[in-house]
Amino acid sequence: MLNLLEYNTERPKLIIPEYGRHIQKMVQYAITFEDREERNKIVKSIIAVMGNLNPHLRDVPDFQPMLWDQLFIISDFKLDVDSPFPIPKREMLEERPEPLKYPQNFPKYRFYGNNIKRMIDVAVGWEESEKKDALILTIANHMKKSFLSWNKDSVEDDVIFKHLLELSNGKINLLESDEDLSNATDLLKTKKKFTNASSTGKKNYKSNSNNNRPRKRY
Repeated sequence: MLNLLEYNTERPKLIIPEYGRHIQKMVQYAITFEDREERNKIVKSIIAVMGNLNPHLRDVPDFQPMLWDQLFIISDFKLDVDSPFPIPKREMLEERPEPLKYPQNFPKYRFYGNNIKRMIDVAVGWEESEKKDALILTIANHMKKSFLSWNKDSVEDDVIFKHLLELSNGKINLLESDEDLSNATDLLKTKKKFTNASSTGKKNYKSNSNNNRPRKRY
């Protein structure tokens, strides 16, 4: 009996560990069959078992091709059967993917973020209209809110207008306009409301928990 014991260190390496060792043994067993028709029947049964192990993927369009690809990968590309889908190649699996190109943006005013710069570029490309003026005013108010989250002190509107002029490469100039941005208290009011509501909720929870405590009886 001791000679029949198997240790993981002595077993073959699992090619796809998610399917377990039994699926890999079934695939290795299918490779040993010389009769092609019998081998095709066994492989279809293995595919059915593999599909039952992933019921949450049944609605995925590429579910069946994925199972067949994984079947050939588990067999180390030694399985010769009639596949309803193109058989993957080892070279394709071992091919290194191309490195992803991450955007390298180093904005001068990082507290505004990259999305503000994108919004400014979009606003510059629009034609002159009331809609464009409303968008520019919204961007300026958001810039002021972002500035206040970075610097808790109040900020003058001219500072925001100068930054907007610089970020738009001189194409959006509000320094000579009569527009006034929202007050700092109004911009930060929503955040204060949320914090106050959460704090009051905790207080109510504590008070209720104290009231529900059983009284000690002596």
